[in-house]
Amino acid sequence: MSVAGTAGSGPLTGVRVVELAGIGPGPFAAMLLADLGADVVRVDRPGGTGLAIDPEYDVTNRNKRSVIVDLKAADGPSRVLDLAARADILVEGYRPGVAERLGIGPGSCHARNPRLVYGRMTGWGQEGPLARRAGHDIAYLAPTGILGMIGRPQEPPPVPANLLGDFAGGSLYLVVGVLAALHHARATGVGQVVDAAIVDGAAHLATMIHGMLAAGGWQDRRAANLLDGGCPYYGTYETADGRYMAVGALEPQFYEEFLDLLGLPEHAAARKDITRWNDLREAVTARFATRTRDEWTAVFEGSDACVAPVLTLREAPHHPHLAARGTFTDHGGITQPAPAPRFSVSHTSIHSGPARPGADTADVARDWDVPRLLKDGG
Repeated sequence: MSVAGTAGSGPLTGVRVVELAGIGPGPFAAMLLADLGADVVRVDRPGGTGLAIDPEYDVTNRNKRSVIVDLKAADGPSRVLDLAARADILVEGYRPGVAERLGIGPGSCHARNPRLVYGRMTGWGQEGPLARRAGHDIAYLAPTGILGMIGRPQEPPPVPANLLGDFAGGSLYLVVGVLAALHHARATGVGQVVDAAIVDGAAHLATMIHGMLAAGGWQDRRAANLLDGGCPYYGTYETADGRYMAVGALEPQFYEEFLDLLGLPEHAAARKDITRWNDLREAVTARFATRTRDEWTAVFEGSDACVAPVLTLREAPHHPHLAARGTFTDHGGITQPAPAPRFSVSHTSIHSGPARPGADTADVARDWDVPRLLKDGG
């Protein structure tokens, strides 16, 4: 299946993906597939989706093409099934049962295309007591234990944007799942359903922590452990100008270099002595407060002390290392992260900006041989 209809490149060139429009983790997962070279056709609904930003700036729709299909119209589902019949992967983010009621669930799609990988992105999963409940990133994180392990013990857990749930526990697990299922489908000729739930993925991210907990190396409370802010040489500190430095000097040699450059060599023995951690934290806090973030950045530049400046989103693209690597790029006047990861042979790129709803209907109808998309002037 598989002549790509876009000008993209990458290891997934030739893979066709249908994305049923939604918000958050589904679109990001489809963007990642598109960044990797897949021909992603986003099926937008008339009037758009709730919480959507201006399509001109929605870079999670880059490298895609868009058609508009009214799934409530009599022939709407059949148009989607025509696309599914020619696709390798379909991605949807409806609540359980909605796709089936619309006539575009796994059964209907597999009847047309037995090899199809049908990826389902939800917060709670397809089964379980909460499966049909509404929710967002923070609510999905809460019962997994992830949210409860972040922050200071005397304060409410902070809100970690929507990165841990939606995108790490959601999008990335969906992408891993559909690519694994695609490998299986190509080997056996049999497609399948991938149930990617944010609660499952977020819980899975903490696998190492659960091992440490079982071994007695992790306390089940906040800011009491090596990696959660409890350790004074793994955390953030305010500088004289109200900015911050991040410290991760865990290993002995890195810790020693950190203290030397900070000017606190007398605290060398505090690394393994938890009873001295409060004194160490106070000393480090006081020392960082004596200089600006940029001054401290210069002090630690070129060292192995594992210290870095905490930058804002607008500052990040100008960091010398990120700039040298091209971690960010400008496309269509929008500064945005470049595709990741990188490949030595099948290079990835941003070849088109955010897909405008319905703008690519004619091209998709031709490239995918789905003439019914053009009905009613599409």
